Amino acid sequence: MRVYIAGPMTGYPEYNFPSFRDAAQALAGFGHEPLNPARRPPVDGKTWADYLRPDLADLLTAEGVAVLPGWECSRGAVLEVHVAHALDLIVKPLDQWEDQ
Repeated sequence: MRVYIAGPMTGYPEYNFPSFRDAAQALAGFGHEPLNPARRPPVDGKTWADYLRPDLADLLTAEGVAVLPGWECSRGAVLEVHVAHALDLIVKPLDQWEDQ
């Protein structure tokens, strides 16, 4: 299953990329195809919306969303989860994807 990873980045050390990488590795280990928005490195001058556009494009190809701790406090992750619910995608914490 193609699973998008949603979680907080802004304000975290290294934009929380280590957590996203760990999540992608875990999802792959569970037999899923992870869609990791943290695979795109930060670029000076890009805006929040510049990053969100390709992330939403990835989300539209997903069958589910794995949420990372703290996602509820992330403007982007909250939007991604809202879109996922509107599309009737499965949304659940990372550790619950092992049995999917």
